[in-house]
Order: sequence, then C-alpha cells, then structure tokens
Amino acid sequence: MKFARTSRAFAASILAGICLAGASAAMAEDLDFSMVNKTGYAINEVYVSSAKSNDWEEDVMGRDQLANGERVDIHFDRGAKGCSWDLKVTYDDGDEAIWSGLDLCSISKLTLHYDRDADRTWADTE
Repeated sequence: MKFARTSRAFAASILAGICLAGASAAMAEDLDFSMVNKTGYAINEVYVSSAKSNDWEEDVMGRDQLANGERVDIHFDRGAKGCSWDLKVTYDDGDEAIWSGLDLCSISKLTLHYDRDADRTWADTE
C-alpha cells in the first residue's frame, strides 16, 4: 500500500507540474496588445519585430490607417516567443518613431503620444 500512495503522490505532482507548465507557457505566449494613437497624426504603418531581429518584418496595418484617437488590436501568431519587442510607426507625413525593447509579456495597452512644441514622442503602457 505504501507504494500505491507514493505512486499517487508522484502522479499528482507530475500532473500539477504539467498544469503549471501549461499555464506558464500560455502566459508567456500572450503578446497581444492594443495600441492607441494619441499623437495628433494618422499612422500609416506599424511594424513589430523581435528585439533580437534586424528586420522589421511586414506592416501589421496592411492597407489600413490608424487615425488620431483610434485604437488597433495587434495579435501575434501562437508560435511567437520572447518578451522583448521593438515597434516602429510611420506617420502619414513619412516621419517615423521607434520604441525598442518593449516587454510585451507585461504590456496589454500602448498609448502613443506626440508633443509638437518639444518635438517629442513617447508611449504610455498598461
């Protein structure tokens, strides 16, 4: 009987470990976020790339434009890995802004701002 208890305890600990590993993997893959444009300008292009990459990949907006005050939800493929990502936006006048090393594992909302007087762009995160 002692062997049976040990086996059940062992099986229970294995099952708990699998459940926790699955939950951790699901959380680690949750890179999706919402981006809000509060810059005062329309955004024509949005690029999101792993911080480890030297390539901006493709424009996630496609043909769409993100007007000032609008929000877009950015979704990642299930296989996307890593928390550190770079973001580049191109405005309708051709100017660009880049944010490096965003921790998308802890960001669910990114609000972009621009101060014309200071010629300064920044992002608030939630």
